[in-house]
Amino acid sequence: MTQLFHKSFNTLSKASIVLGGLVAGLTVTTVLFANRTPYISLVDVSREQPVPFSHKHHVGGLGIDCRYCHTSVETSAQASLPSTKTCMTCHSSIWTNAAMLEPVRQSYMNDRSLEWLKVHDLPDFAYFNHSIHIKKGVGCQTCHGQVDQMPLMMRKNTLNMEWCLSCHREPEKFLRPREEVFNMNWKPSHEKPQAQLGAELVESYQVQKLTNCATCHR
Repeated sequence: MTQLFHKSFNTLSKASIVLGGLVAGLTVTTVLFANRTPYISLVDVSREQPVPFSHKHHVGGLGIDCRYCHTSVETSAQASLPSTKTCMTCHSSIWTNAAMLEPVRQSYMNDRSLEWLKVHDLPDFAYFNHSIHIKKGVGCQTCHGQVDQMPLMMRKNTLNMEWCLSCHREPEKFLRPREEVFNMNWKPSHEKPQAQLGAELVESYQVQKLTNCATCHR
């Protein structure tokens, strides 16, 4: 029988398999790498907002507690954003003519909410509940970074699934006492390091190592 393919096709077929594997591996590596870059993750990237609100000034300088603005953070899935009325509690008396606060004044007078651009924006297919994390001893700073030192709000973590799982797999590395959840400068003591404290809190707060897909993807 006449041979349809030249013997060199055996080598070409093997080479094509190897090349295909390399291309697939390179593609996956490139995607994973790109997903970690600030261009995709937006880590350390400040977003343009209707008002250049400074957490460094309000939290770090004036000492305003997180819950003064994020009123529902302890009781619901959403931390909530403050209404303009909350802003005007102070700014009806101070900085009343500041140009940068004109959008706030207009919002208050016209009864129309400011359209803030969400910085920590999870995909719609990922469920996250602020209240349960606070109840279990996860500090604001753990996820949001040193907010009291940020002139403009920005992400300090990628919000990728692997980042979430790092805590869900080993929560003892990240937990703190509930009374310290809103303390941006809390550190574990030398007498009781994080490893010991975290293990105690996992037991005391009945923290489960939830890594099932349905925990977040509902």
